[in-house]
Order: sequence, then C-alpha cells, then structure tokens
Amino acid sequence: MKVIKVHDYQDMSRKVANIISAQVILKPNCNLGLATGTTPIGAYEQLIKWYEKGDVDFAEISTFNLDEYRGLGKDDTQSYRYFMNHTFFDHINIDKKRTHVPDGLNEDSEAACKEYDKIVAEAGHIDLQLLGIGRNGHIGFNEPAEAFSKGTHCVDLTPSTIEANARLFNSADEVPRQAYTMGVQMIMHARMILVAATGKDKAEAVRNMVEGPVTPECPASILQLHNDCVVVADEEALTLLEGK
Repeated sequence: MKVIKVHDYQDMSRKVANIISAQVILKPNCNLGLATGTTPIGAYEQLIKWYEKGDVDFAEISTFNLDEYRGLGKDDTQSYRYFMNHTFFDHINIDKKRTHVPDGLNEDSEAACKEYDKIVAEAGHIDLQLLGIGRNGHIGFNEPAEAFSKGTHCVDLTPSTIEANARLFNSADEVPRQAYTMGVQMIMHARMILVAATGKDKAEAVRNMVEGPVTPECPASILQLHNDCVVVADEEALTLLEGK
C-alpha cells in the first residue's frame, strides 16, 4: 500500500484526478469503478476541466459505481445515479449506456445484486477502483462485520453512516436505511485501487486501514493485501499514522 501525503482537499482532488486521467489515457476503453459522496467531487470537477481543455477523452470508458440506496430511482435527487449524472457524467463525453449503478428500485435484492455482479464480471472487472473511506472504516457500504463480504449485497446502514450521510438530506430521518453495494471481494478484484481521504474525522479509519490488523471490523484494512493500492490523504487524515 502506497500512501501519498497532500496538503489539503484541493491538492488531494488534483492528485486523484491525475491518477484517474492517467488510467484513461493509457487505456481509453478502461473500466473505472467510481464513488459518490463529498470526497470525490473535487476530483470529478478537475477531470471535467481537463476534458473541456481536450486533455482527456471519456468516449470509450465504462464506469461502475460502488453502491446505490435501496428504494431510490435514477430521478430521485438523493440517488447516487442522479449524483453521478449531475456531478460528472453530464459534463463529459461519456456514453451513458456504459455507466452502471446498482438498481435501487429493484425490490428483489437478490436479483438486483446478482445482476450487478454479472454486469461487472462480463465487463472484465474494474481497472481502477476509486474509494472513499467511512469513519468506521467502511468502503462502499461494506460496514464493519464478522466476515468480509463477497459479491454485491444489500446492507443495513449503521447509525454512524446514517449520521454521516444526513448532511446530504434534510434530516437523518430521510436517509434510507438500506443500500446495495459491491462486496469487498469484488472491490479487491480491481487491478488498481485508489483511496481518497481528508479531514481529522477520518484519521482513525486511515490508521486502521494502513497499519491496523486485517479484520472485517475495519473493512478497509483488507486493502493492505491488494498488490496495487494507493492512498491519497491530506495532513489531517494522516495525523495518527506513524512516520507521516
């Protein structure tokens, strides 16, 4: 696991965008695994700027998002499909037919998850997977558990995750209690994993991810076992890491 220390959120966003754009330039038809939330927004904005300048072309790529709230459709302003369209896809030359997000409206959770696993597998899995990290060490919506998850599955969101996501809703009561998410095993199939983290509230999770024991109690800790994982984090997120 390689850790890149940056000064602040802007610096983190630019370096994350650099790594993603390099992947796209080297393999124009690559499969990108993408994340939502506030952490990657700056990187998406930077990629849009480079696209507008003609520095990067997204015409041939395919994307696969980590997760989606169960019960929310693509037109719901709180859905992750809406987030990705509004924040990134609507501003670049990507073919929307090649952008994939779990189907939050499919009430048959088993069918929804199997279908998403099939889509990712048939595409040849992920070339570069972008991740954020939750305060409890979750990646995607893979919460702390007794065992690492495998394929896409339906999860009950923990109170800490609901609290963290409440800032994007009018109140915590509006945050869905379940979500569909790629499993840890599927994430580990990615050829490269890129983790972005900023802020003191992520410091403990980052330390546990990089230096702690590999345990499903901190899902991100399994990334220590990946052969090409890069963490880009600012000074505050690295305050508890030895030597940083």
